[in-house]
Amino acid sequence: MRKLVRKTLVALSSLCIAAGALAQAPAKEIRVLLANHPYGDLLKAAIPEFEGATGIKVNAESLQEGQLTTKLTTEFATNSSSVDVFMTRPLQEGKMFYKNGWYEPLAAYDFSDYPKNVMSVATFGARTYIVPLVTEWQVLYYRKDLLAGAGLKIPASFDELEAAAKKLNSDSVAGFASRGKGAAAVTQLSSYVYNYGGLYLDKGVAVFDSKPAVDAIRFYGKMLGNYGPKGVTSMSWENIMPLFQAGKVALWTDASVFYGQIIDPAKTQVSVDKVGIANFPAGPKTNSPFIVTSWGMAVAKQSKKKDLALKFIDWATSKQLAAKGMQANITMARSSVWEDKAILARINPGLVETRAFAAKNGYPLDRPYMSAVGEARDLIGELVIDSINTKGVSPNLEKMAKERVEKVNELLQDTGEYGK
Repeated sequence: MRKLVRKTLVALSSLCIAAGALAQAPAKEIRVLLANHPYGDLLKAAIPEFEGATGIKVNAESLQEGQLTTKLTTEFATNSSSVDVFMTRPLQEGKMFYKNGWYEPLAAYDFSDYPKNVMSVATFGARTYIVPLVTEWQVLYYRKDLLAGAGLKIPASFDELEAAAKKLNSDSVAGFASRGKGAAAVTQLSSYVYNYGGLYLDKGVAVFDSKPAVDAIRFYGKMLGNYGPKGVTSMSWENIMPLFQAGKVALWTDASVFYGQIIDPAKTQVSVDKVGIANFPAGPKTNSPFIVTSWGMAVAKQSKKKDLALKFIDWATSKQLAAKGMQANITMARSSVWEDKAILARINPGLVETRAFAAKNGYPLDRPYMSAVGEARDLIGELVIDSINTKGVSPNLEKMAKERVEKVNELLQDTGEYGK
């Protein structure tokens, strides 16, 4: 009897130990942070397919782009993060995240389907840390019916853009819109700066106090100050899009990636046949709109489930999902989807045409490419707001630009990037 009890106790003890080990075993579960972005939305909707195919539970969170960067920075800096995979902006946070060791190198990923210029902001040294997701270039969205009604052609130059905005502007319809919210405006201002012959940085030195750059800032402020929607200095794309969809904006310069959302019949009051997309207008010097890798995806260095994270990133950046993105008018980074005639036949020809133009003539940055890019954008954003508030005639703009250039150069010096 005693032997039987002893055997039973041993068996129960073994079961308890096994159960405890199972309870402590890491669950097939990952945490993924996505941006409130068309591709982020597509991924979130498709995640149940990944979960069903792999048995991996995905806890996905969606945040506005600024909130996403802040959350990631806070968690990584305090070494308290449970994030495994996240969407990331290579031009906005890439250098800082790399320097801080927050990206896991992606040695096993196949990057052969990505152009070299797309990969340039995903690679540091000899290693690649980011999978490019989306490329964007600046375009002109316009109301076909309003232009036709006013006897106007599609603006192909800044002079034509201003003339059209002036003629189409009314109490009910803003003649022109672009981002006016300080730092958020800097990316869209960039193409205006380039087309005037200016730059934000030149060989690691801030130069946006040059005459071409200041002239561009004045023109941008004049356009928004005279013909923009009320309250434009507090508006980014997510504020302007609903106005365009409600028929309250005639001309809008912004990133190509938004076309699919603009014409979404569930969200817009303007029918697709009335919405046009065209090349960004030429400036006095050139026509070189930005074309950039706006979003990518990375594995967190702090992740304790890198094997699961890599499975997710392989799926989330796959050719199949890239094809779905293209069909939703999201401008994907993979080369193969731009070479697939079946895919191209389903998307707006304007996207194909404007991409071809930007790929040939565009500039690969839409902001100062530096670690302290957030602070630099804030400083340039102050110039944008001053210019808008004064309709482009601010008497202090040159002085303000020189002061902000000095501050940006100090930031470059602090991070060891000045002159590099």
